Amino acid sequence: MPARVHAILVVRPDGRTPAAFHLRRTLAALDAQTRPVDALTIVLCGEDENLRQLAADSRAEGVISAPRSTRYAEAAALATHRVTGDAVWLLAQDTAPEPQALARLAGALELAPSVAFAAPKLVRWDDRGEIVSLGVSMTRLGRAVGLADGQLDQGQHDAGQDVLAADVRGVLVRTAVWRELRGLDRGLSGADEGLDLGVRARLAGGRVTLVPTAVVAVAGDGVAGLPDVYGSRRRMRRAFAVRTAQLHRRLVYAAAPVLPLQWLAILPIALWRTIVHLVAKRPAQIWPEWAAAAVAMARIPAVARARGGIRRTRRVSWQSLAPLRIGRADLRTNLALTDDSDRLADARRTELRFFSGGGAWAVLAALVVSVAAFPALLAWPVLGGGALAPLRDTVAQLWADAAYGQRPLGLDTVGAADPFSAIVAAIGSLSPAAPSQALVVLWVLALPLAVLGGWFAATRVTDRSLLRITGGVAWALAPTFLNVLVEPRPAAVILHLLLPWLFYAGSVAHRSWAAAGMASLLLAGVAASAPSLVPALLVLWVVALAITLVRRAGRSAARVAWLVVPSAAMAAPLVWQQLTAGNPWGLLADPGVPWAGAVATADAAGRALLAAGFPTPDPGGWGGLLGGGPTWWVPLLVALPALLALIAPLTVRWAAGVLLLSTAALGIATAFAAVAISVAVTPAAQPVVVWPGAGLSLAWLGVIGAALLTLDVVPAVPTVRVVGATAVMGVLAVCAIPALTAQARDAAALTEGAASTLPAYVAAEGRGSPSLGTIVIAPLADGSIAADVVWGASETLGGQSTLQSTRVDATPADRETAELIADLVTDAADDAVAPLAERGIAFVLLAPTAEPVTEAAQSLRRTAAIALDQRDRLEPVGETARGSLWRVSGDIEPRPGPDRQVAAIARWIFAGEALVLIIAVLLAIPTAQTRRDARRVPRVVGLRAGEGR
Repeated sequence: MPARVHAILVVRPDGRTPAAFHLRRTLAALDAQTRPVDALTIVLCGEDENLRQLAADSRAEGVISAPRSTRYAEAAALATHRVTGDAVWLLAQDTAPEPQALARLAGALELAPSVAFAAPKLVRWDDRGEIVSLGVSMTRLGRAVGLADGQLDQGQHDAGQDVLAADVRGVLVRTAVWRELRGLDRGLSGADEGLDLGVRARLAGGRVTLVPTAVVAVAGDGVAGLPDVYGSRRRMRRAFAVRTAQLHRRLVYAAAPVLPLQWLAILPIALWRTIVHLVAKRPAQIWPEWAAAAVAMARIPAVARARGGIRRTRRVSWQSLAPLRIGRADLRTNLALTDDSDRLADARRTELRFFSGGGAWAVLAALVVSVAAFPALLAWPVLGGGALAPLRDTVAQLWADAAYGQRPLGLDTVGAADPFSAIVAAIGSLSPAAPSQALVVLWVLALPLAVLGGWFAATRVTDRSLLRITGGVAWALAPTFLNVLVEPRPAAVILHLLLPWLFYAGSVAHRSWAAAGMASLLLAGVAASAPSLVPALLVLWVVALAITLVRRAGRSAARVAWLVVPSAAMAAPLVWQQLTAGNPWGLLADPGVPWAGAVATADAAGRALLAAGFPTPDPGGWGGLLGGGPTWWVPLLVALPALLALIAPLTVRWAAGVLLLSTAALGIATAFAAVAISVAVTPAAQPVVVWPGAGLSLAWLGVIGAALLTLDVVPAVPTVRVVGATAVMGVLAVCAIPALTAQARDAAALTEGAASTLPAYVAAEGRGSPSLGTIVIAPLADGSIAADVVWGASETLGGQSTLQSTRVDATPADRETAELIADLVTDAADDAVAPLAERGIAFVLLAPTAEPVTEAAQSLRRTAAIALDQRDRLEPVGETARGSLWRVSGDIEPRPGPDRQVAAIARWIFAGEALVLIIAVLLAIPTAQTRRDARRVPRVVGLRAGEGR
């Protein structure tokens, strides 16, 4: 047994619990040792009168004062010169040894002279049955692995064994070894100090042994070893310390030839690990990762000093450590023993039952109904009518329209793309050979996709199969959704398909980063498809954030806060440009082709229809089906789900009912406001009201969710639930009859579209030359002219821009276009064609007179045609289905590209948006751990694990 043991006790007031409380127990434990320490030196870091008094009252032979920022390795070094015994016992304020601990540690050194140091079993301060640490090893890449961390102590490790290293707390080191190794490495930032000490002791020819019968209780203050992971600051500090120590050890242990490569690889590895952290849903570790990388690269002197120490003391080869490293199989076993996810999982969580519960049959039935309702779509290559337009011919052109830069409409419009253009590009990319065909497929699958989304959204409200089917059917038969299918509004269709998935993921975004990442992407899609919904969505986001801060003490606030980041990143360029143009109201405009269509009015009758869920003056299309007959009874069909929804706040799940009804109220309020706002105009100068159906889709989500909640918690009388659910689906099916038969009755605005909005001759030329321009002149009913410039083969859905459709002042490009048109259709200019060629415009199209046809419009068109025929450099191509066409003869200058500043802005915007979206996608990717975490809580939101209804 060592003749003399000198203990070094480091004290620093850093823990959550006052350091004096822990220090009293540690000093009392030292006094109670059956083999007392021969000398005690206390290193007091920081000024604290209570701690100073406790140290003065102890048996310490000396008290050393140090700054509060002094780390454990530095503090131990300060006391090393006072060590006079045969062994050094490393302690901290929160390491309380049991009475036999020192005697058993000293005995291990006495029995085996080759042992460099002996390590105790560390247990929790307040629970002796849980092991904190008992031996440490490392992987081939240098990752530290605790051999028994977090395991319940059942005596399974009490046999003792030789290990690579151990936690630094409570180890008893031979003084000769301590001095030879020069103590702990100060470049480790407080982590892996025991591991590094063990590695260096092994290389010096010594052994490290465990003494499981020597028990030391630790509180995890972080003075020695890593702090416990309570509080965000401590988690960040722990992650930084662990990664810094790992990188430092990697540089110290590396062979000399590969050391420069190891140093250069730190930043690329940090980038790779950032992606890994995002996929593994650990975004909080990204900042510590980069901070640790910067620190490790800057600590070259510390690395050189540590490598010199190993060269000086090493007596055996590095290969001798290989048997003590942990292998991949052992690592998996170790992680499985310490992972309690499955143990904590809620066994009451029911299966999804999508197939066995009838969900798949409901989706299949919806597909049959869709094919029966829209049979002609199967043969159409392109959709037309309403707010539809063809898509670009190539995927590259689709994504070019979604980027900042020159717009495909307008003489020289440069600016941000609507975020909706990115959604159009994503849909078109699903059919690279024929992007417009993807939109046709989307229309055919719209009803089954709506049932699928509604079914999954219903799983957050109920686990009853019948009610889930009811939710899916009710969502697909929503009046506003059926309306935008037959009077096509692609943005509204996409919105309705995304909303239930946003509810499905967003309602559990506080639970996991995977749900938060998916919800953030869906929210970006919803906001891009319906900007008028953004105010209501922001209100719901603020409410969710407030609930998280109050009920979860802010533990999940970062996940909820992240939800709006992708949406903000995608919309930021457009928002900035509209605000700088003094047109903030333009941000509410519906994306896509400006189309007025039939919209409910802003008077009392119109708002009554909106309150009933119908966005047009003809509720459900029954007026057209009945030939003008009475339709007052149609809104009564939706009274049943509305009444059921109103009961939801009176049930035992009243909180969820209130939130769902509040969502419905926000949707109705959005629809009411929308019909009073007109911020865009059509090419024919017709004002376009903001589509109120977006707000009604949100309201329908709240109403159906609340109705399902009511049916879910009614008294256990199966007949009531079955009758109620069947009645809801029945009345909605009756309401849907006109829309589902509109295509067969030739009463739908949805038609087969053309591959181009320009004549076929122009389209053929424009496919190979996207920078080829066509100036389109359209006579209006009042005798005025509407004109625009279309670049490439066609005006497209993704090429539309709310910057143009909502502008309130004429731009320089507008004025130049007006001058070009005036010169072309009048005799005011001698050579009106040369400016067209200089601008890259190769064709002039005189469109037919718009409805209603007036004498003023016809006269203007005749005059314009005569003037165009008289232009020397205009060659008439002939009459086409799109109007009269002329070609500019001679050389055509290509469209000037964007200047260097615009190109630089575009690159920065692309990089920023891509970075945010990549982060969101990586967060959204599920992992095995996220699936295990999901099993801990019920699928239904608002129920705690293990709680019944």
